[in-house]
Amino acid sequence: MLAQSEGNYAEALQNYYEATRLEIDPYDRSYILYNIGLIHTSNGEHTKALEYYFRALERNPFLPQAFNNMAVICHYRGEQAILQGDSEIAEAWFDQAAEYWKQAIALTPGNYIEAQNWLKITKRFEFE
Repeated sequence: MLAQSEGNYAEALQNYYEATRLEIDPYDRSYILYNIGLIHTSNGEHTKALEYYFRALERNPFLPQAFNNMAVICHYRGEQAILQGDSEIAEAWFDQAAEYWKQAIALTPGNYIEAQNWLKITKRFEFE
């Protein structure tokens, strides 16, 4: 984690990959996989990042931060689709982002206020 916090992503990835080989506890593995996803997100490798967030959630479905990060990636992809003039694809990405944010919010209702506001504004989710 030190290498990651210092921005040495290559070393951090190497350490995390080694940790996935050694760690057998599913809960601990989920955080290792989540951290690998974070690095791939930071590097702009969104497809790889999503893969690792999914793998983390398979081992620990109570990681709201993984759902949030997946939503952020989907939202970004939706924005990119708009820039490319493809509103249909954009809406599909935004709908997927909404689903992930709903899951994150369900796990931690007081968090992700900006996501809640976006969900309300876009009428993708009504809150009480």
